[in-house]
Amino acid sequence: MAFQKHPIKFIALVLLTSTILLSSCASKKDVVYFQNASSFETMVSDNSHTNKFKIDDVVNIVVSTYDPVASQPFNLYKGAAEGGIRPEQVDYIIDKNGEIDFPVIGSLKIAGLSPEETKALLKDKLAPYLKDPIINIRLKNFTVTVLGEVNRPGTYPVNGEQITILEALGLANDLTIKGMRENVMVIRDFNGTKVYTRIDLTKKEALNSPVYYLTQNDVVYIEPNQSAVTASALDNRASIWVTIASILITSTVLIITRN
Repeated sequence: MAFQKHPIKFIALVLLTSTILLSSCASKKDVVYFQNASSFETMVSDNSHTNKFKIDDVVNIVVSTYDPVASQPFNLYKGAAEGGIRPEQVDYIIDKNGEIDFPVIGSLKIAGLSPEETKALLKDKLAPYLKDPIINIRLKNFTVTVLGEVNRPGTYPVNGEQITILEALGLANDLTIKGMRENVMVIRDFNGTKVYTRIDLTKKEALNSPVYYLTQNDVVYIEPNQSAVTASALDNRASIWVTIASILITSTVLIITRN
């Protein structure tokens, strides 16, 4: 037989074939962001974004005036001030009706409102009690989750009032080389209703996507590209290929030994 005369070539052929079958590659167009953006191109984005409060959000609201005694009833604290230690302020949780129970005022519906809209509402409600109140509002549970083909998947807290999808991917140390950049999925919850939106990060138009700016509790999922899927399928068969190669090499060595 042919392989009896050239056993070394036969072994090399087996190893080369196995290497080709177990390898995959990705082209430049699969991994580069904003490919259709030209040098020195100016793009005016019309993507305005303002976060809105949702059910189950944890909101911190501080009301202050030039007269601390007057504003005190409108701020909730737990624990008494002992030994100079200031009591801890109580945060508000938006209930299933989209409301919080605010001191003196009572039920206040803020789900669907932005922080600025909530400030305006509170100033109107507080007008009979306080003169020129200063209201500070902060969302306490602003987190985003990044999953899939990224270098550091996880849930990340957001300290500011907004975050872009690029900044969220930066927190996750960017996509791996196997991440599908042209089909990134953002899962957003609107008071119990899940909305799935896809964004193509290889195009500059991504800057105008409705999910370019993320909202609290958004989930960003990066799908594996075809090379990753192929590699995964081949990994499941890797042991079979190794076994076959071992048998062939062993058989060849035995033939050489007998001859």
